[in-house]
Amino acid sequence: MFYTIRAKIIASFLSVTLLAGLVSLVVGGQLLYRTVLQQASTRVALDLNAARGVYQSRVGEMGVMLRQAAVPEELAAELASRDTLALIARLRRVAADSRLDFAGIVTPGGSTLCRLGPDSLARNARAVANPLVAAALVRNTAVSGTVVLSPELLRAEDPRLAERARVQVVDGPGAGPEASETAGLALGVAVPLRVAGTLAGVLYGGVLLNRSEVLVDSIGQAVYPEADARRQRAGGASVLLRDVRVATSLTDANGRRAIGTRESPQVRQRVLTDGARFTERSVVLDDRYITACEPLTDIFGDRVGMLCVSLREAEYAPVRRKALAVLVALTLAGMGFAVGLGCALANKIMRPVQQLIRASVEVSGGNLTPVLMPPSSGEIGVLERTFADMVSSLQERERRQQAESEVKLLRSEKQASIGRLAAGVAHEINNPLTGVLTFTHMLLRRDDLNDSVRADLETIARETDRVRRIVRGLLDFARETRLHEEPAELNTLVRATVSLVANQALIRGIRLDSHLAEGLPVRALDRSQMQSVLMNLLLNAIDATSPGGTITVTTALAPSPDGAGANGLALAVRDTGCGIPPQNLARLFEPFFTTKEPGRGTGLGLSVSQGIVERHGGVLLVESQVGQGSTFTIWLPVVA
Repeated sequence: MFYTIRAKIIASFLSVTLLAGLVSLVVGGQLLYRTVLQQASTRVALDLNAARGVYQSRVGEMGVMLRQAAVPEELAAELASRDTLALIARLRRVAADSRLDFAGIVTPGGSTLCRLGPDSLARNARAVANPLVAAALVRNTAVSGTVVLSPELLRAEDPRLAERARVQVVDGPGAGPEASETAGLALGVAVPLRVAGTLAGVLYGGVLLNRSEVLVDSIGQAVYPEADARRQRAGGASVLLRDVRVATSLTDANGRRAIGTRESPQVRQRVLTDGARFTERSVVLDDRYITACEPLTDIFGDRVGMLCVSLREAEYAPVRRKALAVLVALTLAGMGFAVGLGCALANKIMRPVQQLIRASVEVSGGNLTPVLMPPSSGEIGVLERTFADMVSSLQERERRQQAESEVKLLRSEKQASIGRLAAGVAHEINNPLTGVLTFTHMLLRRDDLNDSVRADLETIARETDRVRRIVRGLLDFARETRLHEEPAELNTLVRATVSLVANQALIRGIRLDSHLAEGLPVRALDRSQMQSVLMNLLLNAIDATSPGGTITVTTALAPSPDGAGANGLALAVRDTGCGIPPQNLARLFEPFFTTKEPGRGTGLGLSVSQGIVERHGGVLLVESQVGQGSTFTIWLPVVA
């Protein structure tokens, strides 16, 4: 038992520790993951600011170059003379210096004077609206920024630009083999050209972002320089026309760029519709990224696309693994410490329990003076003090039982001696008494007796009969008559006995009531002996009750008087008589003890009744209060 309880205590500590450790690992892992994710999101948001700076610096660079190109006086002369060959040569020099994909000069009427590309003189080109030129002419000032170019305009500038602008959508809602993006997202600048203060045309140029690697790679190198240093895909930048990536530095394991992939509908709603910055986790090609996006606004103020930077989640995996390893190590160390502490506490808790177990074994072996340690504090101390009190109670009960046993032994020996003496005296007296009683009755049959002699003979017969009854009581007390049991109903036995004494109670003016419970189980009884017990109790109650009093006989199913919990039959005779003084209760069942007047009782009735009840396995109890009456209860266990 000791080791079992100790094992249970240690197992409880271990279970609580394991549970706390697992909860700590799960919660700590989640908090750690969220912290790392939050740090990564913060970094990506800062990287987006850097990407916007690179993007805007490219627009500013082109604006500066085109404004410088519009200043020289030679350009004014060439415009005035419509020297298209010189103007084309100048456009090519400006495009080379500014790394432009397209450029041209438009007259104030909106017709193209010359441009880069195969059809540099625009002889075969249809008039196609150029949003850069239109904005510059309307505002009469230089414009620069993001612009969306139609497929027709791109084709007019250079068919190769129109082909480069076509982007196949590879995934996302609504994407399929036929889904493609044909418009071009560009960075453009348009500068009005004046000759002698008069508008002579518009110089425009720009860079097509579709499938362009220069801008996104420069952003990626500026934001994630570690990607090239380690030759890993740490992160990159993307330019989206609406929600489709038309330029990106994000690649898969094979180096394939994520051209044509879509951002999620949530990002489209938040960035393009609401115009807000947004950071979220996303899957691009075969990898997970943390992506931050902001809207791209064209020269007319419309949100036409998004600028995004993305950081691979795997970049933070080593940091997360290292922090998680530290968390696991600390948790395991704490669990080990808790287990060790649990073992120590279990030993400390079980030490007094073990002492109590050893003391209990000694007490169960009969040693009522075990060695007990001083009681400790807490619940164990209460248990130790309670055990010490229990041992003291056992010692006191042992002494009391020993004294009672000695008294009972002396009483038994005394009763045995009295019984043997009574049996011998009864046998010796019985035969002469029989002769005296027989001859007395024979003399009473004579007719020649005078009244005085007849009265004396009747007195002799009556007293001799009383002596014979006394002798019969001595014999009943001296020897235990064998029981002849048979199934009997207690209520039937009670009714039969009560009917025998009803007239005597009526003559004495005593009320005799019966309250018998129904449905009592049948029990094996010696009807004759049990009836004599009940008869004796009823006669004693009649003798103790004054006229006008009440005697009540009840039967019921009741638990055992010793509290063992077994059910049995209870037969009670309650009277309203004089009661029994307390000093007489202890001697009530002693043989030859009686409170009746001399000649009216032998003092053997209750002793004999008690023996009969005990031979039936029951007990005979008495409760009495002087002046209020007495109650004698016969309790018999229910047996088959």
